[in-house]
Amino acid sequence: MNRSVYLYILVGAAVSFIIRVLPLTLIRKQISNRFLRSFLYYVPYVTLAVMTFPAILYAAQYPLAGVAALAVGAVLAWFGVGLFPVAIACCASVFLVEFIITLV
Repeated sequence: MNRSVYLYILVGAAVSFIIRVLPLTLIRKQISNRFLRSFLYYVPYVTLAVMTFPAILYAAQYPLAGVAALAVGAVLAWFGVGLFPVAIACCASVFLVEFIITLV
């Protein structure tokens, strides 16, 4: 293997370590800024949404089926339906939309 690969891994590990350790060493008291606290509160949710949203749209053969599954899942979740029934309904909607598209 080329030695530059090890250098890339080392630099990536160092940068990742610094990003995680710096806030712990620099910020010792509780954060009192409302904006910063709310920003940090929503970061995990936004990150999860950013990773999940494209996967929903492009997991099916046709992007229209992904959009239909997203709409069905959002509506069912809005009405408080559980995770398993929402997943089943989304899978069924993808199946139906792709079946209809192949017939047309």
